[in-house]
Amino acid sequence: MTDKAEVITIEPDPLAPYAIAPGWRVGDLLFLSGQAAIDESGAIVGAGDFETQLAQTFANIDRVLAAGGSSRGNIVKVTIYLTDMTNFPAMVEARKRYFAPPWPADTIVEVKALALPELMVEIDVIAVAD
Repeated sequence: MTDKAEVITIEPDPLAPYAIAPGWRVGDLLFLSGQAAIDESGAIVGAGDFETQLAQTFANIDRVLAAGGSSRGNIVKVTIYLTDMTNFPAMVEARKRYFAPPWPADTIVEVKALALPELMVEIDVIAVAD
């Protein structure tokens, strides 16, 4: 690794049992691992409730971004994984709550499943540092 790349650390780290870094800061860019509705202790939040899972996912994104020296307003790209595309309209509305113009670049895909069966949404992020 170069001296311009450093792992983003959080404590406690709910991703540690899975051998996943919360994210990396490379120069002024932050690359976050996929964030989902898992609380700091590693427990699933909001099983069966898309809006609750989305709120926890964005809380996790905010936490990792802050640890890396950034914030949600600096997100330039998101990739959103949904287990059920019927949640697409709710995701469009959520963009308006969780982001402000200029909107980040965005890709949404439906997947058969996420890492844990109760998860309904996962979001990975690329952001610039503050």
